Amino acid sequence: MAKDKSKKKSNASPTAGASNHSPAQQQTTETTGRYLVLMREGSVKTNIEALKNVAGVKVASSSDFKKGAVNMETLGGAQAMLFESLNVAVVDAPPEQTEALSFAINADNPILAMEPERVVHAIGDAATEYLRGYRDGVNHLTDQMLGITKEEVSAAASINQSKLTWGLQLTNASVSQFTGKGIKVAVLDTGLDLGHPDFAGRKITSQSFIANETVQDGNGHGTHCIGTACGSLKPKKLPRYGVAYEAEIFAGKVLSNRGSGADGGILAGIDWAITNGCVVISMSLGAEVLPGEGYSQIYENVAKRALGVGSLIVAAAGNESERPGRIAPVGHPANCPSILAVAAIDKKLRIASFSCGGINPDGGGVDIAGPGVDVRSSVPRNKLYRELSGTSMATPHVAGIAALFAQSDPALRGFALWATLIAHAKRLNLPSRDVGMGLVQAP
Repeated sequence: MAKDKSKKKSNASPTAGASNHSPAQQQTTETTGRYLVLMREGSVKTNIEALKNVAGVKVASSSDFKKGAVNMETLGGAQAMLFESLNVAVVDAPPEQTEALSFAINADNPILAMEPERVVHAIGDAATEYLRGYRDGVNHLTDQMLGITKEEVSAAASINQSKLTWGLQLTNASVSQFTGKGIKVAVLDTGLDLGHPDFAGRKITSQSFIANETVQDGNGHGTHCIGTACGSLKPKKLPRYGVAYEAEIFAGKVLSNRGSGADGGILAGIDWAITNGCVVISMSLGAEVLPGEGYSQIYENVAKRALGVGSLIVAAAGNESERPGRIAPVGHPANCPSILAVAAIDKKLRIASFSCGGINPDGGGVDIAGPGVDVRSSVPRNKLYRELSGTSMATPHVAGIAALFAQSDPALRGFALWATLIAHAKRLNLPSRDVGMGLVQAP
């Protein structure tokens, strides 16, 4: 499988509702030239043989690597990588071989579906402008209160953050009796600053799925997200910002230090997380989709299979809206019905101006909301802490709280964990299109 593939762009076909974008806003789907292939659940040997026989490709499998930790640099010349827990392969082969795969898709064949591999990015400017900070426009919030009471706004606005961040307070994570102990939480992002003092002594399993880059976070986005989900009870400097402070951290680097990656790396990370028994998989990453555009059938099947083995995938809804003027649809892969899509609100319980909404009819809904504006968390040394905004910041709040619920009851796994998060969410006087069932709440 080629390590350095030139990025390609394929024009997105016109879809219903696409007129909501001006010509300057029309987008293309950025792809790598590789393909994702969905295989039938069943015999791994049968699936490998199907790839070999149909397309004549050499196949590597995730079981060839200890505990599913696929090393993207040592695939031994394989043209296809099969992730066994997911029954999905990433294929990098000449056109005549990939075309053979597409012709083989039918009900009687192990090959069920095929899609171009997309390029994905850390959600929002927190990745690409980490050193420069967020533009003022990204932090701008809509002034529409949409029925939220003055009492709620006043109480939220007056929160004292000297000891606890506003996100921990409004989600009740700060007073939960649960800590995430015994629960494995995977955060798939740009990695982690393994030398950050707030993570000293923690049980951390790390793996890079980016060729020629270690898990050490050279971007900042991943360290911030891991900090929110699983940061310390007693950080070096207050306020406390982490939710599940005793959870076992699985730091998967699926985005480069520049904040970008591809579906294959993300699927490798999901496969690794499932293989290692992670109950929660947090992904603050994605790609834009157009109004009317459908979701990935391959990611949807992956998410269903994850739920079936007790792993919940939580993903950021995206930051492409420009409220109140334009609401962008929930991005890929959060737009899959079986992935918990997270929107962002501010401490006055308003929807963030950048937060994507559930405007696409076929999937693409928002499921729940989390704190996502001016969120303080860890970043790499020597700065250590920073406030950032985005659905990227809301997502690890939900992931951390999912770990608390998972600790509270061993039966809360997969869809049962999803249903519990939704049932306990605080209802907001905001459209479900924007916040789903409401603001996530800790047990």
